[in-house]
Amino acid sequence: MDKTFSTSHGAISLPAFLPDATFGQVRGLDAQDLAACGVRAVMMNSYHLMQKPGTTVISALGGLHAFSGWQGPIFSDSGGFQAYSLIRQSCSFGSFTDDGILLKDSRRGKKITLTPEKSIQIQWKMGADVLFCLDDCTHVDDIESEQLLSVQRTVQWAKRCHQEFIKLRDQSKNDTDQNRTLFAVVQGGGFRGLRKTCAESLLEIGFDGYGYGGWPLDKEGNLVEDMVGYTRELIPGEFPMHALGIGHPYNLVKTFKLGYPLFDCAMPTRDARHARLYRLRGSFDLAKQDWLQYIYAQDEKHIRDEHPIDPTCPCHTCQHYSLGYLHHLYQINENLYVRLASIHNLQFMARLIDFLRGEQA
Repeated sequence: MDKTFSTSHGAISLPAFLPDATFGQVRGLDAQDLAACGVRAVMMNSYHLMQKPGTTVISALGGLHAFSGWQGPIFSDSGGFQAYSLIRQSCSFGSFTDDGILLKDSRRGKKITLTPEKSIQIQWKMGADVLFCLDDCTHVDDIESEQLLSVQRTVQWAKRCHQEFIKLRDQSKNDTDQNRTLFAVVQGGGFRGLRKTCAESLLEIGFDGYGYGGWPLDKEGNLVEDMVGYTRELIPGEFPMHALGIGHPYNLVKTFKLGYPLFDCAMPTRDARHARLYRLRGSFDLAKQDWLQYIYAQDEKHIRDEHPIDPTCPCHTCQHYSLGYLHHLYQINENLYVRLASIHNLQFMARLIDFLRGEQA
């Protein structure tokens, strides 16, 4: 597999971690902050953005890049995982059908059907560089009959997504559009046979890359390494694979070693907002089990701490602010805390990625 992945807004050195910019932004940060943290691409969510502010609004404002100010590569989530998460909580949010996903528009209160064609049209109109096929997401512990239905729908929807993507690309005379790419998602839960069936069917259709689909953690919260690794083995090495939703530093390293070069997750920035900061315990010695240390900004012991979160970190936060100051900002619920903490955790992820990139060189 190549060590770079080309997009219509630049090449991405692999491996790469994409922070989740769900509504067109990483909470508390702007595009310049992201670039300064070493971020090279982001994951945005077409399901949420099509509702707020709406596909037409984003298109009128020049597409996701102009809208958000981020000029690097943008990956767009199809909405399958978000629909699964909501519907799993309550059937009042919608339902899955063979034609697509029936959803309740949270802003207008109307019901909408997210078909494979509509999902691609939305992502295309918004201007994403890497689009994802709509898929029927499951939990790894779901029973075999549910996993089988998920695989059947995911493959059929992928065919329709592929057809719509090719149609839109053929209709466009724009060079940027010709360089857009489409990823499919491999489902099958914890059943190897279904994973194999899904992967083989998607490979027959032909995509630019593939993603690991479904909830990647077991009921104890542990990464399902066996299935994540097996799914990677099913896809030829020349195709990039995206570890969707995997971003805990330890899990990222495990998944990278299984052959995945692309990752996205909201965890590093969510942890930052909730006062959990990342610090190296010495160095990135991945042979050790405890190279990552958590610093909790709300702990009273930090009230007089004049040191940065991590003295080895080059981020803006560690270069200019003490842990005592961050503790103070958190205690008074100051928005500046969110920005400074998120900058640090994203810089940590960028440093981890740089280390892994060097390891594979």
